[in-house]
Amino acid sequence: MVGMNKEAIARKISEEKIIDIPQEELNWGSVSLLEVLDNDARLEASVYNIEGRHAREILKKCKWELSWVCGDNGLATAYHRPRFKRIWVEKSPFPIYQPSQILEIYPKPSGYISEATKTDIEALRVKKGQILLTCSGTIGNCSIVSKTLDNKIFSHDLIRIDCKNETDIGYVYALLKTKIGYTLINTNNYGAVVSHIEPEHLHNIPIPNPPNMLKKRIHELVMKSYELRDESNELLDKAEELLINELKLPPIDDFKPEYFDNSIDVSNFCIKLRDLAGRLDVSYHLPIVKAIIEHFAKFASEIVTLKDSRLSSRIFLPGRFKRVYVGEGQGTVFFGGKQIQNLDPSIEHKFLSTKYHSNRIKNELILKEGEILVSRSGTIGKVALVPKHWEGWAASEDLIRIVPLNEQTGGFLYVYLSSQYGQILLKRFTYGSVQDHIEDIHLAEVEVPLLKNVSIQDKIGYLALKANKLRYEAYKLEQQALAIVNDEVIHKR
Repeated sequence: MVGMNKEAIARKISEEKIIDIPQEELNWGSVSLLEVLDNDARLEASVYNIEGRHAREILKKCKWELSWVCGDNGLATAYHRPRFKRIWVEKSPFPIYQPSQILEIYPKPSGYISEATKTDIEALRVKKGQILLTCSGTIGNCSIVSKTLDNKIFSHDLIRIDCKNETDIGYVYALLKTKIGYTLINTNNYGAVVSHIEPEHLHNIPIPNPPNMLKKRIHELVMKSYELRDESNELLDKAEELLINELKLPPIDDFKPEYFDNSIDVSNFCIKLRDLAGRLDVSYHLPIVKAIIEHFAKFASEIVTLKDSRLSSRIFLPGRFKRVYVGEGQGTVFFGGKQIQNLDPSIEHKFLSTKYHSNRIKNELILKEGEILVSRSGTIGKVALVPKHWEGWAASEDLIRIVPLNEQTGGFLYVYLSSQYGQILLKRFTYGSVQDHIEDIHLAEVEVPLLKNVSIQDKIGYLALKANKLRYEAYKLEQQALAIVNDEVIHKR
């Protein structure tokens, strides 16, 4: 403001938005020598943090007798597999999933490992009824192995929890999902770079042990929630099967792209100048793309692009902005692209200031049921159909929004874009040298086959919408179980 007079300075200050940022208080507390010895002489502050001590005090005051999550006198046992070096291959009988995927409603394999991998691969499989707990990096996320994940292979960085009584499965899971449970798990972390817990740390986590009738009530709500998730996944499988059958689509590996010279092992092809479309990156011109589109042309009634007015009314990407976050419960729930395939993305959310972002939230960020979200940076092409319980929440500007012409069309587009064939045509537009990106203008140009049998296309959309409604019901049941745990177990006096 050098060279400005007092009036100009005053005017400039009045135009500035002044944000009061609360000062962070230093968390501290005293720890007795006996507590240090009881915690294996560990000196990390996180073991004795204020939130963890407060959580334990709350549990001590609850009406019910305390037990432990694991151990001889606990409700469960826990283990994880030894570390191993993965040998990745393009395809094998052993698809593997990552620990971070346990929160996804319908996770897909992150890759394939070779049978030559030096570990007991069969022992990596998770079993129906187990509780899975992330124990490295982001720790404390948990899920239950239902039909969707049963017998799937997961890496070693995942604690498997086996409850001694079946009716304790849903109860232990629900308690670990509460704020108290999450806090207790995270007070047992260690490691200077990567947070990590071991199965034996669950021996030190107290858990109320209410009457079996109450635990059974919670268990049944949780398990019903997972049954609905499985049912929704089966409906989506059926919808994709209808799409594949109607278009007579072979497996992706059976497509025979045309290469320039098949006598050498290196993939090679030529592009005509008129087909360059201003793109010199190889990935945009892969022969598999041409092969899929040519197949669509044979069996679809018409091939249009996503921006066609018969499919969508708007495709847009919110602008970037500097975010102002507020405390829990003080703003609008805000989450990013990593969470959009979770049932409840608000688990890993922040609160965006409604006061300072009201216009942007209202016009760009707020979600509406039936919209389609597509991740546009980092991991490209993750797709979500916004369910009812996301309505009113806000999502990151790293997510492209598709507003379908109607609900039924939205369901059809969701199934198509989630399929292997839709993913290939979507990801061809990827650009960027350090981090991958696509833009809304690219998504608008993705080819979409319209089916000859309109009733089949409508049925695909209907199945997707029904699946989304089941996920909403699953969310409500889990929230009901968590409410009972908080009200009738943890805070019961």
